[in-house]
Amino acid sequence: MRPSVLVPLVAAALLAGCATSPAMQPAAQLALYSAHAGPPVPDFPYYRTLTQWTPLGRDALAVWVSPSRAYLLDVPGCTDLEWAHGIRISNTVGRVSARFDRVQPIGGGSSGITCRIEQIRPLDTKAIRDAEKLERGKG
Repeated sequence: MRPSVLVPLVAAALLAGCATSPAMQPAAQLALYSAHAGPPVPDFPYYRTLTQWTPLGRDALAVWVSPSRAYLLDVPGCTDLEWAHGIRISNTVGRVSARFDRVQPIGGGSSGITCRIEQIRPLDTKAIRDAEKLERGKG
């Protein structure tokens, strides 16, 4: 990939990389997201921008490709994920595939190591937002 193309892509990923829901602990968030995840899918469409992303510990993250479409990505042992300020996601012709594509944490002391996406599950974004609103109402 040409450097002139790579710079805007990195900038877009960093700008899109706004981790959300800081009040909930990663383990609780992962449990919530897992409860609202569908069965595994082989891939999802990716147009090089994310609406948001949420690290869920060192083994998973949620990515929103639009305000109403999100996926839970299992990335076992991705140690830099919790401290990253942004992420890069590899893709092939606009599709991110399980067991083939990778997530690279950016910033926060990241070592530059990429993490293999082992599994992709679509998320019920409405159910997640409703549950998060309910949780915020408790506190």
